[in-house]
Amino acid sequence: MTANRIVLASDHAAVPLRQAIAGHVAAKGWVVVDVGPDTPQTAPYPEQGAAAARMVASGDCRFGIVLCGTGQGIMMAANKVKGVRCGVCADTFSARMIRQHNDANMLAIGARVVGEGLALDIVDAFLAAAFEGGRHAPRVEMIKALEG
Repeated sequence: MTANRIVLASDHAAVPLRQAIAGHVAAKGWVVVDVGPDTPQTAPYPEQGAAAARMVASGDCRFGIVLCGTGQGIMMAANKVKGVRCGVCADTFSARMIRQHNDANMLAIGARVVGEGLALDIVDAFLAAAFEGGRHAPRVEMIKALEG
């Protein structure tokens, strides 16, 4: 069932943190689709981010979490996929706000920016928040319109 499926992907710099997040969200009842990589050999973040984003955009997964060294590059790649709204976060407030105000369906984290404990808190804040709609809905529609 899509409602409880979450896709995770990273580049080679973020393998250990991605695996920790995978275990964390699985323990909370999420069905994890981990698209890798499994080794620290080079894995280009544009390919990894796009692969995860396609799963979210298609509806195969409800949410996606992508990681690279800073979170920025993989977030940029994910956002190139139509239907994806991905934000990079290094704090729980931003993670909560991208869900509540921007209806983000993907989260990016920098493995060289935040430690494991904070990363897990960021993931929890993202997953616990819900889109508020209301005054934010027209703005999200404007973002969608930019996709063409």
